Amino acid sequence: MFFALTELEHHPILFDVSYSPGEITFPEDLRQAGPLQAKGKAELLRNTLGEIRLRGNLKVEMESVCDRCLEPARHAIDSEFDLFYRPAPKVGAHGEVHLEEGEIDLAFYQGDGIGLRDALREQILLSLPMQIFCRPDCKGLCPVCGANLNLIACGCRIPSKEDRWAGLRDLQ
Repeated sequence: MFFALTELEHHPILFDVSYSPGEITFPEDLRQAGPLQAKGKAELLRNTLGEIRLRGNLKVEMESVCDRCLEPARHAIDSEFDLFYRPAPKVGAHGEVHLEEGEIDLAFYQGDGIGLRDALREQILLSLPMQIFCRPDCKGLCPVCGANLNLIACGCRIPSKEDRWAGLRDLQ
């Protein structure tokens, strides 16, 4: 779905869409595990120079590998979004763009509108936690043999950690 400025000038656009897995491209270590549901409203803000507001809700289940045990892990996202887009500023002679303090929270678009898929992709990536686990109590992998500790108790003896500060303690 594309929100064109020419259409937004006349009226806001309501959307209620569903994207199947594979319709939106994600990094190779992340995949969409179910349909992406998004509903909301796109509108051109009055008394601005083409500023678009996109707000709504998205629901999706994403799948990645667990950061502890490397097994598949799913993460459900149910997120509200309220985004503001402004036409991209002209690039200066040195390729730099000066932003005012209030423009930090804005996104910029080029051309004659905004694509919903790109906005949703960005929101999903920002909604994911820094680490994804298959379950909250995941035990991870054995540092010695690499066995998944959620499945078996390998019996490996974990070597004691090197005491790097022992030399300094001896100085007392």
